[in-house]
Amino acid sequence: MFAAIVVLIRKYLGQKKFNQLRGKLIALHVQIITRFCDRFAMDRTTRQHLIRLAHDNGKRLGLLA
Repeated sequence: MFAAIVVLIRKYLGQKKFNQLRGKLIALHVQIITRFCDRFAMDRTTRQHLIRLAHDNGKRLGLLA
């Protein structure tokens, strides 16, 4: 779904900058998931499950192309 956009952005930024940006965005998303889990007193296992789910959804949508 988003794979074409991701590929274009990677070509525009270059592989190195793209990977840096992607890493920062992934880290930010993990922080948001962690804060959500902390706010609602969810255990570590649930947090890990949500992070894996986000990763799988990213693959399915083409964000990790």
